[in-house]
Amino acid sequence: MCMIVYDRLWATMKKKGISQYTLIRDYGFSSGQLDRLRKNGNVNAYTLNTLCRILDCRIEDIAEYRKDV
Repeated sequence: MCMIVYDRLWATMKKKGISQYTLIRDYGFSSGQLDRLRKNGNVNAYTLNTLCRILDCRIEDIAEYRKDV
């Protein structure tokens, strides 16, 4: 099975000094959206684009496509 995982997101957030609380409080992210990211669930392109803008990073800094997960 192949899937997109968001393990890199948490490392990038730490590196940039942005917490989950900051995403919720300052950028309007819902705790449900963060939970989907934690569980490698479905998120839309708008969310990924917003995270890249906030974190000033590239998509590969927050998401990774893995084969045989």
